[in-house]
Amino acid sequence: MDATDFTAIPILDIAPLLTADHPDRAATVARLGDAARRVGFAQLVGHGVDQSLFDALLAATRRFFALPTEEKMRSYIGRSSNHRGYVPIGEEVFAGATPDHKEAFDLSLDLPADDPRYLAGNPLLGPNQWPDLDDFRAPVLAYYRAVFDLARVLLRAFAESLGEPADRFDRHVSTPPAQLRLIHYPFDAEAQDRPGIGAHTDYECLTLLRPTTGGLEVMNGAGDWLDVPFVENAFVLNIGDLLEVWTNGEFTATTHRVRKVPAERYSFPLFFNVDYDTAVAPLPAFVDQHRPAKPPLVAGEHLFAQTAQSFRYLRRRLADGSLTLPEDARPLSSFGQEARQREAAHPG
Repeated sequence: MDATDFTAIPILDIAPLLTADHPDRAATVARLGDAARRVGFAQLVGHGVDQSLFDALLAATRRFFALPTEEKMRSYIGRSSNHRGYVPIGEEVFAGATPDHKEAFDLSLDLPADDPRYLAGNPLLGPNQWPDLDDFRAPVLAYYRAVFDLARVLLRAFAESLGEPADRFDRHVSTPPAQLRLIHYPFDAEAQDRPGIGAHTDYECLTLLRPTTGGLEVMNGAGDWLDVPFVENAFVLNIGDLLEVWTNGEFTATTHRVRKVPAERYSFPLFFNVDYDTAVAPLPAFVDQHRPAKPPLVAGEHLFAQTAQSFRYLRRRLADGSLTLPEDARPLSSFGQEARQREAAHPG
């Protein structure tokens, strides 16, 4: 389905998904599926995540980013072997874009240091790298767990909206590299109007984002950039590359970006993924003579390949040969509206 006609981001009350046998559950699932097909984005209210968890996360994040740069760099992401830690301004560069004007702290499912996958060198699994900062780890992990649980609810609802059993994807969610980013966009009145985050799609199944102000834009199928209005206490949901592949394009991984922000901005996306080794291929129900199957991919390898191409410390390792991309790694911007427009302009 070509997402060419949307001019606004739907606001959905998902409270019926949180209660067993709610009379409005089926209608809510249908609205969620419609948003995934037409837009690839939605604003979610009635999500049940306690505001106090977000407040504690924001307070901890403010304390971390207020630290001197040399203190933040003690947990620099380039010191880790599994992509965890502090991301300074300019470290991340998306396809064809200037370096992003933001700083971040990246973490994921916190596995023990003796986890065999980490010891074997998995590039995305293992323990987090934590700063030496009081009252940081606990509120961050509490928020992570709550939003991770909400994402599992949504993944089940998406399965239902596709005509699949609700537990269709559950078996693929045991120890996924599902990343939470704590992002800080400093306000600079003299800054040029360039992206805070360059145009891209997200590499996982779905993203749940809590920002503190506006600045996010999405591209519709006509190539127009539309503002995502800030909605107090709402999660911004967007579809990622994996659900676009699983649904053979029925769901849309929508291209988005963050423009120059009007004020200091904090943003907290949870990129919800399936297990690293999950083979993702189009579901048979969405393949026919008019819609040939999209090429399959491996969830973790796709995430790692996209990450390695957009972080400077990993690109240096690619250049010196100490790191190699997985076989069949796709270039940046292989999904979303920009990719569809390139395919339409150059078919075959």
